[in-house]
Amino acid sequence: MTSGKMPLILENPMGGDSMQVDLEDVDDLFGDAAALALPSRPASKRLRQRLDDLRQRGCCQGISWSKGGTIVSISPNGQALQIRHIQADEKDATFSLSKPTIWSPWASLPGGPLVHVIWGPVNSDLAIIDAAGRVLIVNFSGNLNRPTVSRTWDSDSVDDAQAIVGTYWLQNIQPTKTRGPPYTPSYAPAVRNGNGNNYHFQMTPILNTGPWHPHPSKSALVSITTSGIFKLFWGQNTGKIEETTLELENVTTADDLITHAAACSDRTNTLMVGMATASKQLRVVQVIVNWNIPKGDGAQNIPVANQTLSPTLMKRHVAITSWFQPSSNDSHLDASISKITHLEMLPSVHNASTKEWSPVMVLTVRSIVPEQNSPYEQEVQSIIDRWELLVDQQQSLHSAFENSGSKRSSAGSTPPHSSRLKKLDPLVVHKIVVGITLVNFGKIICIGYSDGSVEYRDRASMVELYHEPNLDRINSIFDVGFSQNGEPSCLQMALSPTNFSLVQICEDGQVKWNPIHYTLADIESMNDSQVSALVASFTISTAQAATVNTNIDDILAVARNFVSKDAFAIDWVKTMVQMMKITVDYTEDAPHDHLIKNGILQMFLSISNYLGWRGNFQPRLPWGKLAMVALNLRNIVIMITLSNNTITVKQSTMTPLDEPDVINALAGCVKWATDLLCWLSDSLFCLFDDAKFMALLKHTQSAPMMAYLQLQNEIALHLILCSATRGLLSAVCRRITLLDTFATKAITWYETRGGSHANNNPNATLDPRAAAHAALYTAYQKIRQYTSSSLIKADEFDKLLTGLGTDIRSAYNTALAVLGEQPARTNNQSAQANAAKLDASQEAIARGRQHCELSMLLLQAPPPFFVSVVDKFFNKELKEFRARSNVSRLYFADYSLLEINDGPRTLERRRKQGTRVDLFKRVEISRKTSRALGNGNTSPIAWRVCARCSSVMEDVPIASSKPGFIFLLRQQYLCCCGGRMAVS
Repeated sequence: MTSGKMPLILENPMGGDSMQVDLEDVDDLFGDAAALALPSRPASKRLRQRLDDLRQRGCCQGISWSKGGTIVSISPNGQALQIRHIQADEKDATFSLSKPTIWSPWASLPGGPLVHVIWGPVNSDLAIIDAAGRVLIVNFSGNLNRPTVSRTWDSDSVDDAQAIVGTYWLQNIQPTKTRGPPYTPSYAPAVRNGNGNNYHFQMTPILNTGPWHPHPSKSALVSITTSGIFKLFWGQNTGKIEETTLELENVTTADDLITHAAACSDRTNTLMVGMATASKQLRVVQVIVNWNIPKGDGAQNIPVANQTLSPTLMKRHVAITSWFQPSSNDSHLDASISKITHLEMLPSVHNASTKEWSPVMVLTVRSIVPEQNSPYEQEVQSIIDRWELLVDQQQSLHSAFENSGSKRSSAGSTPPHSSRLKKLDPLVVHKIVVGITLVNFGKIICIGYSDGSVEYRDRASMVELYHEPNLDRINSIFDVGFSQNGEPSCLQMALSPTNFSLVQICEDGQVKWNPIHYTLADIESMNDSQVSALVASFTISTAQAATVNTNIDDILAVARNFVSKDAFAIDWVKTMVQMMKITVDYTEDAPHDHLIKNGILQMFLSISNYLGWRGNFQPRLPWGKLAMVALNLRNIVIMITLSNNTITVKQSTMTPLDEPDVINALAGCVKWATDLLCWLSDSLFCLFDDAKFMALLKHTQSAPMMAYLQLQNEIALHLILCSATRGLLSAVCRRITLLDTFATKAITWYETRGGSHANNNPNATLDPRAAAHAALYTAYQKIRQYTSSSLIKADEFDKLLTGLGTDIRSAYNTALAVLGEQPARTNNQSAQANAAKLDASQEAIARGRQHCELSMLLLQAPPPFFVSVVDKFFNKELKEFRARSNVSRLYFADYSLLEINDGPRTLERRRKQGTRVDLFKRVEISRKTSRALGNGNTSPIAWRVCARCSSVMEDVPIASSKPGFIFLLRQQYLCCCGGRMAVS
């Protein structure tokens, strides 16, 4: 017996010793020298049913993941929608799949069960389709798990001929500053510089192809019915969704019925629609969407808000072929070989290096599962066929099909001779395909299989990608050692928009979430080269997500695993700032609006905030705490600014400051902000009283001072030294002063016309306007109370910051002047050269400031020349400010509203109390509180919880009688960290 073989032990029924049978000898009992092989696991009944569904209708995707972070799936019985998202746990900050929210607002489904869901590219629009082809469109822009209906399906007919077999959302137009074609920047690949650990990012513009909805924030849904009707559901500028139709094919017999369809954009800014018929024909039709908008001077015609849209559709038959031609070898195979399970249209893609366009491609999948009792030896397999749509002669940009589209639309199905479908070599895989997704701007095909495995293949060659790590040239997260797979027994699969995770429906009906896993090395033993590659790959993915407004929560979920690597988090955000050229230097007297509107900076702070957070009852990392303070300051500044806007309500104008609920919410913001100023002043005063710290200010280097601050877990000094956070503090000080002025005027007006004036003089006539604004008077009194009783006055603290900012600018100009001298030596003395010399010098100084500011924003050491600035500030300005302050009361004040102190006792007390601070109203709230109902009963108040950082706010009901409050509340659909909120 061969060594290593295990003998089979059989009991001897006659007694005695057991018998040993060598399995290797059994192999050749019948003269067959081949080894016995275990048969493959037969396909389950549910998998077979799923394949039948895919063959019968082209639209039956039961799970999908939106760019906003919402995951929707159809319930097993097809009667409801299950809504999920990934949620960070407040205990340890790790992400997991949320519990489902069941949504079924309909009493019945006359059109049959739900069969298909598909997300739009913008505004969190979701199309829900039933078996009869009725279309319901809902919107998730307000909450992750509570939609609002945009289009009802009540008026849609219940007709099997209207069943939908293909869908597609138009991409949203990308406004650009140039007059060239619209594009989306791609930040890959990242190429390593030599043998070092630094990477160079090659930004490549990806040209966008239309058609688009004319409005940048809207899209349009395309659907193709089994009877050959093309339907366009588009948003009118009034907000109503309307419908335009076009007959693609004249279906008269059962063989003409369309079983599967798909669409994609073309470089001619038209749609290419691929259709598979019951007679095994593959047809391609070109469709023009003309929005009939008068052309303006710009390259992109974005209509004004009140312009009415009136789109028209035209078609042109492009090519036709047969998608199945049986051979003699197929005679014994299952009949499913002649049935499509998937049909995809791959758009034309522009190659930036060759300046050429790849052709539109049609892709079909046929999955074969042998019958259990089949006499033939068959294997499970999927056959992937592809056709290229080739244009034999130059084709013009539609030009309304030479103004004869209406004539050609009745020309039947005969394709023009200029285009043809070229069949490519098929790909046979011995697995069952359950999902096809296009990634990387349509360049790569992601294939999901029933065993949970995932493959990425090049669309042109179908070669499988990411087999081996490639740290020298990084195009994807999978180049640096990540792998992706789901659970076995998978029926349906959906990738996240970032490709960092996937969700799947398993055979037991459960929905499971699977993030990618790092397999190149043990995380704790990673070397510097691997960490640098990791940073580069995360930077590419995050930048790409930010460019197309995609939620990054699953990127953060994977990043959580690497927080223990000290260099990872800091290097990640640093690299992202440098590559995307995010402005963090606000040293100059730039308007605060520039700082507030810097949305990419918010994402940068959000990453720092999340990675520095370890759970609500765990101390934060210092740089994460600084980011948390900055994000909250920014949110308060935005709230106060928006509340002073003028809004239009029923053809009249008003300001949110006229509503008591708005003022009460702003009062909470004022209380939080003034508490922060007091806490910040107290922290600086404690440093002033610390002899060891003051002695460090006499050093010429900042490293000793920084080491001591880190030892004390102190962030107050960085909050005022860093120009971004100093600017936010200054902005909030000025808005507090503005609100205080408004409050004083409102109180004076009320007391003059009513209120206390009427109380002092009973014979006085009470102004009816004063009586109507009694609640507003009370709310303004609350603001006045908070500002007047604050231990630190906002206007005085702003003066302190202004003086420090002046000294910092002067220090920068002096210390960095040498950076501006180097470019000056390389220029001539002509006028043009002098101008270039000045620009180069200023640019060099600006780069130096940006570098210093970025380091301080990440709580790293300030530049050495800052030590003298800090020394002067503490021994002069702060000393004088301290002399005017009540130091003892500041020291013993209660700062619990800030949730910034995270000592063990403070955290334990917060946990026992079970209270949180409302993100909107800035007051403490508890799950124990309830809301009174109209019938005398009460109900618990639901919370809106941030999926990323676990911040909370009460789910306030929206009342139409409070337009100002509604306006302000709708600005809070995102958390201050930029994460989405879910009702809990």
